[in-house]
Amino acid sequence: MNAGVGETKKQKKDDGIQMRFTVLHCICTTDLKNGRRRRRGRSLEISIVEKVKRENEDMAGRYDSKMFCGERIIGLVTGYDNETSKFKKLLCILQQKVLDDEEQEGRLGFVFIENDGVDEHMIWLIELKNLFSRQLPHVPKECIVCCVLDLNHKSIMVIRRNQDVVGGITYHPFRSQGFVEIAFCAVMANELIKGCGTRIMNHLKQHAYDMEGVTHLLTCADSNGVDYFLKQGFTKEITLEKDRWQGYIKVYHGGLLMGCELHPKLPYSYTATMTSHQRLGIIERIREASHSENIVYPGIDFQKGEAGIPSWPIKVEDIPGLKEAGWTPDQYGHSRFKTVNDSADTASNQESITAFMHSLLKQIYDHPDAWPFKEPVDSDNAPGYCDVIKDPTDLKMITTRVESEQYYITLEMFLADMKRMFADARTYNMPHTVYYKCANRLESFFSGIFQSGLQDNKFQQN
Repeated sequence: MNAGVGETKKQKKDDGIQMRFTVLHCICTTDLKNGRRRRRGRSLEISIVEKVKRENEDMAGRYDSKMFCGERIIGLVTGYDNETSKFKKLLCILQQKVLDDEEQEGRLGFVFIENDGVDEHMIWLIELKNLFSRQLPHVPKECIVCCVLDLNHKSIMVIRRNQDVVGGITYHPFRSQGFVEIAFCAVMANELIKGCGTRIMNHLKQHAYDMEGVTHLLTCADSNGVDYFLKQGFTKEITLEKDRWQGYIKVYHGGLLMGCELHPKLPYSYTATMTSHQRLGIIERIREASHSENIVYPGIDFQKGEAGIPSWPIKVEDIPGLKEAGWTPDQYGHSRFKTVNDSADTASNQESITAFMHSLLKQIYDHPDAWPFKEPVDSDNAPGYCDVIKDPTDLKMITTRVESEQYYITLEMFLADMKRMFADARTYNMPHTVYYKCANRLESFFSGIFQSGLQDNKFQQN
């Protein structure tokens, strides 16, 4: 699977190719006029006017965007203020509201097509093929043509004004196996910023479950598409049984197999609007239940050193506003792993945890399969490693954190780093590689000594 975005000029449509296509399902204005959407919660129209530095008078009427309350929002430049020589931007119209209006007015549509001989659909499919070729230049054109025009593949397209293809996904449904394989995905940059990338994936999820009868989406994402699919709810751990997909899809060299499980109770076509309503409802309930005076306390001076270790110790009780919020000392370092001796104070318990972690690391270092994990991964020898693994971990880093006696205040934190180290090795490397096999064997060994060490060191698990 390959994903790409970028601004491209409209090219002349290809002709002379006679294939067979049909419309299976069209999600456009009719499906999206459901009155329930209008009745859920209050209006999402939140608007502010911001004065910005003059750049170009021609900006009036164009879309612009910015981060607001942690979300990327989109709006229109509404005009030019002659007195202040600055533009006024209406920036807080939420993306989904803009797309809803465009679909209802017929300026935007999502269509599913396959090969059945309708000329209009053939033109759209050729346009989609051209879009993939422009947005995914590293993919051979022959491969794109074979997938897009294949009788077993289907496509969902984003259609502007009922004529321009501005995005699409080509996929292969395996109904008997219960999954859909996404082959290609591309959306033009000016449409991606409006939220079309998320909306087209949501429509595919709804269609895959309702019409194709599958429960999983799978794709082999390249380095350009990993972040996009993570945002769309895909994970690096495949929950579908391996014997149901192995041998049916091809895992490309350098690609990352990712999956998404579909839940029958989620209305994917309206997920963004639904979650926005829920977020506003939760915030309103919090405000109703809150008895505070919205006091803003100053922050703390916190600096990280090597391996993410605090440069100097910080006492939790000294964090401004924490006690006022109801925090008590017994909540510090809460862990389900405790020493059998309940009378031991916090310092003694921390010493026991640190000694236990040192013991585990010594045994791990002595294991014959530990060699790939003793030092950080060299990105020169592992191309694209930092693009796939965002938070790399190794035994050297974990040892440094243990020796600091400041980082791991609970066994859960230590356990999480160890598990992530093994998971990262399996994520980046293929199953047949020595690194993947070393990760499996070393993790199995670690799990065994961890459980036995809990008993030997008199830890109890709550």
